[in-house]
Amino acid sequence: IELKTIPVDVAGAPQESTFVCSISLADADRAEWETSRARAKLARVLWVPIVAAPGRPSEERRLGAPRLWRPTEAQERVLRADFEDLMGLIGIGAVEALTAHAGRWLQVRPKAASGRSRTLAFGRDGELIAAMPRGFYLRPSFTGAILGDPAAVPA
Repeated sequence: IELKTIPVDVAGAPQESTFVCSISLADADRAEWETSRARAKLARVLWVPIVAAPGRPSEERRLGAPRLWRPTEAQERVLRADFEDLMGLIGIGAVEALTAHAGRWLQVRPKAASGRSRTLAFGRDGELIAAMPRGFYLRPSFTGAILGDPAAVPA
């Protein structure tokens, strides 16, 4: 079971994208959903909402009701499609052109301690390039929907 804390506002709406796992950019062309770290991390998740009002001190945060979740078949189809599309783009050397707008529920975002961090990836012409590390994240619209209804299939 993967434990994920998720910052939410007083109405229960997630405040940010939720980190799933880092991406091995150099292996993207060989990645498969069935054996991926992303799928393993999302197989069973205990979501623990952390309720925080904007501008309030951290000691005023409180825990919301935890929810144990596993993706339904319909949810897994969408997550798989996002994974395959995003990893396909990375695999053909489009990592630097990829933005957080791609993907319905799963998105790729930079994941590094600083803007100077680099890892190996393949460029458009198949050459090795130094790229900022990336990770998979779940969009707030998806996590918010499944916190309300674990079987939700939001647009």
